[in-house]
Amino acid sequence: MRRRSFLALAGMAFTSSGCRRLEHSGISLAVHQPGLVEGHRLRDSGPLPTPTRELRTGVAILGSGVAGLTAAWRLARDGHDDFLLLDGPEPDGNAASGRFDSPSGALPHPRGAHYLPLPSMESRGVREILAELGVIEDAAFSERPRFSETALVHAPDERLYFAGAWHEGLLPTEQVSAEEAGQHRRFLAEVAALTRRRGRDGRRLFCVPKALSSTDAEWRQLDALPFRDWLVSRGYSAPSLHTWLDYVCRDEYGARPEQVSAWAGLHYFAGRGGQAANAADGTVLTWPEGLGFLTRGLRARVPPARQRSGYALRIDETRDSVSILCQDAAGTFLVRARRAISALPLHVLARVVPHLRDYGFDPAVHLPAQAPWLVANFLLDGFPAEPPDTPLAWDNVIHGSPGLGWVVSTHQWLRAAKPAHTVFTAYRALADQPPAEARRRLLAMGPDELLDLAAVDLRQAYGAFELWRRTLAVDITVRGHGMAIPSCGSLSNPGLSALQAADGRLLFAHADLSGYSVFEEASWWGERAARLAADS
Repeated sequence: MRRRSFLALAGMAFTSSGCRRLEHSGISLAVHQPGLVEGHRLRDSGPLPTPTRELRTGVAILGSGVAGLTAAWRLARDGHDDFLLLDGPEPDGNAASGRFDSPSGALPHPRGAHYLPLPSMESRGVREILAELGVIEDAAFSERPRFSETALVHAPDERLYFAGAWHEGLLPTEQVSAEEAGQHRRFLAEVAALTRRRGRDGRRLFCVPKALSSTDAEWRQLDALPFRDWLVSRGYSAPSLHTWLDYVCRDEYGARPEQVSAWAGLHYFAGRGGQAANAADGTVLTWPEGLGFLTRGLRARVPPARQRSGYALRIDETRDSVSILCQDAAGTFLVRARRAISALPLHVLARVVPHLRDYGFDPAVHLPAQAPWLVANFLLDGFPAEPPDTPLAWDNVIHGSPGLGWVVSTHQWLRAAKPAHTVFTAYRALADQPPAEARRRLLAMGPDELLDLAAVDLRQAYGAFELWRRTLAVDITVRGHGMAIPSCGSLSNPGLSALQAADGRLLFAHADLSGYSVFEEASWWGERAARLAADS
């Protein structure tokens, strides 16, 4: 099972130097830390500069991650032209992408989220976007739309390194004892049944978007129980199952099963259930640049005149407008808007709205913990050797590793032969220590240390000599506040509920409102905010 999801936080780069250890000699290394400088400037609360310019607009959208881009797309699509989208420190946010100019041509790659599950029936806004971008080719709102073959992940899609060999799939049911395999099958059957089950209010128990899930109190009480405890209470003791679910929770939420709620753990498996006319259930959509394909498509549908660089320093709501103090490369400017949509992550919002408690959100109490992440793209000269019986897959995972495996950016290319160069994208959630400690650890690391951290799975799979022999360049993105963790109590968090229900001059739209970070949730809140902003 897979999920890479992130927030965005500006970039600093390190290049190869003579002091790098011989093991990495000759490798071009870039390290990006999006939003670090801007975020620390807000955190340190220095005096705010005086604006030298003023802009006026009907709706100001602050931040151009998935939520902000969806809001801008919806306004533009519905014929509104009196709005302004401010990019923020990192355009495209969680779904940002990059590219290597390799000797054989350009190679795009993700710097964040890299795939999208088949959208649920309830994810109508996401289906509309996919249809507009040509990803859904027919029957967008039916139970089984037809999707573009270039977007549906190609086989082989996933493999697992377990007990000294590679195996198809990510759960080693065929390689463990009959008792453990029985627990695997029982767990999968239980969560499959939950996908179809509804609460007393008629809603699906678990749904994407999360806001449409059942409010049935009998099931909501799972939010108070750690996922690990729920597993034990249901008699799931198989080590291989627990190791797999540990990987799933780190992959989806940046935290371990004992750190996320049982409701969130089950929601991962039972929340979507999207289907396709031309693909098996459970198939995902992916592109070489990851979800950068979708954000690029959304951005192309927002008029350039409605977009500009800049990020918010302070937001003030008055009786009849919103005033936003902003910064760009040319200095400080003021935006006055009839309404504003904050598509900022909540830890940033807490720094730029001076009276956020007046909206019902107390950052000291209600702010979800934020998991730190690394995303590392390795430009390779050719492909390392693979066993003939289990070839390289799109998603490659090592059982029990602290890393989250790697995906292959060129996997979706339809070619008769492998390309001369490829990109392996390795993911790592730092879930082995509290998030604040992990952030301090990342901040103190030099580029070589970050590289060693990011390369743990690739070194194990191919050996250090083979990996570094083939590596031409590495592009590392450090996301200190990578994603919200849906810990116990997330569903009943009154601060999140207050921001979700806000309908004043200042509106809120970010995946953080759902307590975890995925494309569908960010898009849901962006579209909701755009509709509210357009109605006034």
